[in-house]
Order: sequence, then C-alpha cells, then structure tokens
Amino acid sequence: QVQLAESGGGLVQAGGSLRLSCAASGRTFRMYCMGWFRQAPGKERQFVASISRSGGSTDYADSVKGRFTVYRGNAKNTVELQMNSLNSEDTAVYYCAAGSAADINSFYSEASQYIHWGQGTQVTVSS
Repeated sequence: QVQLAESGGGLVQAGGSLRLSCAASGRTFRMYCMGWFRQAPGKERQFVASISRSGGSTDYADSVKGRFTVYRGNAKNTVELQMNSLNSEDTAVYYCAAGSAADINSFYSEASQYIHWGQGTQVTVSS
C-alpha cells in the first residue's frame, strides 16, 4: 500500500515554471512505476508523464515534451515534475499516481494501469 501526497501547485504567469512534488509513504515505493496526470475543468484526466521504477526510463505526453521533466528519488520516496514554459492550457489539477510494475524499466501512460492516486494539486497559469 502506498499513500501519495502532492505539493507545489499554485498560480504562475504564462512562461513561468513550477515544480511539483509527490511524497510517497510505505516501504515499497521502489516497486512502482510513477506517473503524473492532470485534469482540467470539464475535461477527462490526461496523461502527463511517467517514470520507471529505476528512474532510467521516462515518457511524456506530446503536449509537454521539451517543457516538463519527471524525476524520482527512491531514497526519499519522492517523484517530482519540473514544469517550464507554462501556458494557459497547462491549467489543471495535477495528480501523482503509482502503478505496480514487475519490470524496473516499465512505464505506463494509461490511468487504468495506476492503482494508487494522490489527492491532486491545483496549477493555474495566468495569461
């Protein structure tokens, strides 16, 4: 069982940056692929980024490639999302998620592959 808590959201101007953090409880953090998703008002939850158990493999949605970077620190049970060059379309609630992965290099982009979710943190980009 893993419990996830996101932080770091807030209000930022277009073109600015934010760094989201997700703290995980439990001793099994290393067994999970970690992902970030977001959900804007009136829209479905959308994949943003994922990182494998080892941290050596990552995946990004096309809309954030080159602007967002995902990191994980297995020693501290954390996963972070560095977001640069933010625009109004990035406004959403951002969720951290954990998916059980047998392969240390696996990463997932489907929400259905994740079994633990945080409560979310709001990111608002003003134009």
